[in-house]
Amino acid sequence: MSIAPKIKVIILREGAIPPQFMSADAAGADLAAFPDEALVLPPGGRALVPTGIALEIPPGFEGEVRPRSGLAVKFGVSILNSPGTIDADYRGEVNVILINHGDRPFKIGKGDRIAQLLIKRVESAEFVVADELTETDRGGGGFGSSGI
Repeated sequence: MSIAPKIKVIILREGAIPPQFMSADAAGADLAAFPDEALVLPPGGRALVPTGIALEIPPGFEGEVRPRSGLAVKFGVSILNSPGTIDADYRGEVNVILINHGDRPFKIGKGDRIAQLLIKRVESAEFVVADELTETDRGGGGFGSSGI
């Protein structure tokens, strides 16, 4: 079993809520909205929604921001760049890009749970420019090339 990393949370706006695990075995901690005033996302609309918090994620980890399934199934609301990434060296306010794929306006207020945050290990890579790549059965077959 690995030791869970400690993530520092700074409250940037009084009343903002730190990420919270809503059950003992939850993989993601809920992120809450903290806009200056309530936002209304019209159908097809999108908005950058502030959370009022900043994080210190340790090197070797990232914060992965994912949609909440309840918002998706009940309202058609999701995250536009899902999953979003919070890099270990980012220290600004955490924001979430929400989009309303539903057919009704969706209101977002202070404290509304809008996303899930997972803290995940990441590996860095070294990219090496080469003249050729190793052959595989798939080759250059892209989207849908292995069947529907």
